[in-house]
Amino acid sequence: MAGIIALLEEALYDIVQIATVLMEFFGVCVLVYTALRSFWHWARRDGHNIRLALAQGIALALEFKMGGEVLRTVVVREWSELGILGAIILLRGLLTFLIHWEIENERKDMEREKR
Repeated sequence: MAGIIALLEEALYDIVQIATVLMEFFGVCVLVYTALRSFWHWARRDGHNIRLALAQGIALALEFKMGGEVLRTVVVREWSELGILGAIILLRGLLTFLIHWEIENERKDMEREKR
């Protein structure tokens, strides 16, 4: 029975590691795509809401990165690792909150300009 549990723990660890890397990768892909797209629109001067699109892309990328950190907490074995992961999650959550606040302010500014 102990052998089966050890095998299942190892399988869970491997699955979480792969899923974490995928989540981090998706976050990086979203961020790079959004940055390149925003830069393209800025260079062509054809976008009115470049800042809004960039902020939304950054927020989405942070959500993927935070998802990877949450997954990583499943396989943490020591309290020091958990503390570091908790701090990372807290900082990314704070950044996400601030970016969403900026998005709302940008939307309000755009609505005021339309009037």
